[in-house]
Amino acid sequence: MGKSRGQNRGCTGGKTIRKIGLLILAAFVCVCIAAELTGGGWTPVWQGSGEGQAVEVTADGNYIKWVELHVTCEALAAAYDLDVETYTDEIHVDWIELLAYEGAKTGGQFDRNSARKIQETAEKIKNGETTMEKLTKDMKYYDYYLEAYSAVLDGMVGEFTLDHKRVYGLKAFSPIAKGFDYSHYDDFGSSRSYGYARPHLGHDMMGQIGTPIIAIESGYVEALGWNQYGGWRIGIRSFDGKRYYYYAHLRQNYPYAEGLEEGSVVTAGDVIGYMGHTGYSTTENVNNIKTVHLHWGLQLIFDESQKEGNNEIWVDCYELTKFLYRNRCEVEKVGDTKEWRRVVPMTDPAVEAFEKINY
Repeated sequence: MGKSRGQNRGCTGGKTIRKIGLLILAAFVCVCIAAELTGGGWTPVWQGSGEGQAVEVTADGNYIKWVELHVTCEALAAAYDLDVETYTDEIHVDWIELLAYEGAKTGGQFDRNSARKIQETAEKIKNGETTMEKLTKDMKYYDYYLEAYSAVLDGMVGEFTLDHKRVYGLKAFSPIAKGFDYSHYDDFGSSRSYGYARPHLGHDMMGQIGTPIIAIESGYVEALGWNQYGGWRIGIRSFDGKRYYYYAHLRQNYPYAEGLEEGSVVTAGDVIGYMGHTGYSTTENVNNIKTVHLHWGLQLIFDESQKEGNNEIWVDCYELTKFLYRNRCEVEKVGDTKEWRRVVPMTDPAVEAFEKINY
């Protein structure tokens, strides 16, 4: 946890971030000038098609060992909008393919120009000038980025029924219910010291006690109960098994939505619990976290050996959280209880398919 830098909504950024960017740019220029004066050389190593790609595809085995998610909110939004706009067209552009193509060109580095470049690529595909297959034919790392970004985003866009209407679009939700305020900043990787020194492998969203917490994606409850680090927490696994959503520090005495238990199937947008500040204690139901907030994390699992231990893959969810702000679930209070529930019903075909096979 750290001091909040204010509220961020959607794909907007604050003045503080711009100032930091200017300072970094100034430092970069100084380094380049110093290199010139001393006769030293400096070569960027992340450029897309050259050597020095910071990508580890395999180490031992045939599954991905590491993923860094640096896709900006603006790039996510641009690719998503193009996907939805062309869904019923003869040529449908896939948002994950657009992102993977841009990632493969830049070594996974996205900036303020990425959204424009994604739009330009999509226009060429829509106009029949080229295809994604042709564009990526000789790209060494495209397959890696496609698999990595698919692992993150696969369950977030598709067909579903909302209020009895069949639609196509974003079926993943912000983890904070509509109408409940919060603040956040990019705190991924910051240090933590309780128990042992470790990096922060999630995203904190500060708010008020009792704020309804929403299932980001449909899935099944894999873990529920007390954890000395996360307090009352919930772990939800996506149906394809590749994503593990971790929601922690839930409310003391009333952490979970009524009836939720291990094995429960949840639909994206369902209320699953309530914000609090439990955790940092081996004793259950203790508020040892100073600031009320939701910690949510996204773990990628390409092989079950990565679920727990030294091979875990957690991604930075800050930009993804900003993107999901566009889809916040409206909730209502249940009588005089502490319970909240969604207002608009949603049917996810992924839930129906899972239940048909498993129940």
